[in-house]
Amino acid sequence: MNIHEYQAKALLAKFGVAVPKGGVAFTPEEAENAARELGGPIYVVKSQIHAGGRGAGRFKDDPDGQGGVRVCKSLDEVRENARKMLGHVLVTKQTGPAGKEVKRLYIEDGCDIARELYLGMLVDRATSRITIMASTEGGMEIEEVAAATPEKILKLAIDPAEGFMPYHGRQIAFGLGLEGKQVGAAVKFLAAMYKAFLSLDASIVETNPLVVTGGGEVIALDAKMNFDDNALFRHKDVADMRDEDEEDAMELEAARHDLNYIKLDGQVGCMVNGAGLAMATMDIIKLYGSEPANFLDVGGGATKERVTAAFKIILSDKNVEGILVNIFGGIMRCDVIAEGVVAAARDVELHVPLVVRLEGTNVELGKKILADSGLPIVSADNLADAAEKVVKAVKEEAA
Repeated sequence: MNIHEYQAKALLAKFGVAVPKGGVAFTPEEAENAARELGGPIYVVKSQIHAGGRGAGRFKDDPDGQGGVRVCKSLDEVRENARKMLGHVLVTKQTGPAGKEVKRLYIEDGCDIARELYLGMLVDRATSRITIMASTEGGMEIEEVAAATPEKILKLAIDPAEGFMPYHGRQIAFGLGLEGKQVGAAVKFLAAMYKAFLSLDASIVETNPLVVTGGGEVIALDAKMNFDDNALFRHKDVADMRDEDEEDAMELEAARHDLNYIKLDGQVGCMVNGAGLAMATMDIIKLYGSEPANFLDVGGGATKERVTAAFKIILSDKNVEGILVNIFGGIMRCDVIAEGVVAAARDVELHVPLVVRLEGTNVELGKKILADSGLPIVSADNLADAAEKVVKAVKEEAA
């Protein structure tokens, strides 16, 4: 689960991470009041959307204007810029051309920036440890730094038996070229950040840029936090921060039915049981010349109702021009899948080609249910046959 910048800063501040003062606003009047409480003389008005690159982004109705992060020198400027940002669609490198509507702003104190750095923590699957990543190239996309100048990225894995120690902080601080009291500030910052990561079951904590002020302070000028969904039951306060307006509607609906669904940009909708088989299905669709429209794993114990819901979610994607159902029945019985597919196809009035490949438990019964349905369902003998048939059908429909 993702949260907004202002929410991440509020959580981090509880653990002692240094952040600038600020307040959230949903109207221009609230933005002005938040700025008045800060006292000025410099204010920063920040769009709050779940995407990076806000400062370099552009609003759809004002492509030549300022981006989603603006520096203001008066309360009037804060109110006016809030008016121009709220309710408008911001397009960044991470939103895609559709952009995201700005529904809330964060009004923050100006900062005396001497240096911009990068600092992040994540779980490194290779070492199974929380790993600190840092770079002197703050304010840039860390992926770009990794590609162009990988030597500028510092990595330090923390032994879970030992935990974070002051010498870890000093090692990172020296690697970033910090000096004097900046080193102590960085050690304190990192210790607090590590405690927040562990305590909140985070999967990523990132501050980009991490700034060193003219007075030698180390402050998170931006903050991003992701959380392990499986641990949210332990953190109701974090779960309550979820902003469903920032999430894909189909992915939200899938989550309500305990379906693992991710929307993609292709034409062939996929319904598969098992993550590995789902990945193989997407790969073979590409091999035969088309693109998958989604990743969807119905799981090993799906019911007829869940299968029906999955089918409806796929068909609700206007980009879907064909559907491939690929089921290997182990725990999941093929007849249950077939009943769900038939029920959903009838309910939503199937209007695209549908290819079904079934194998495993009750496969003959499943195939009989499909054959007796009277629906235009194409059966496939194996995965390659299924992929070839659905791609061919999609191309014929397009022609």
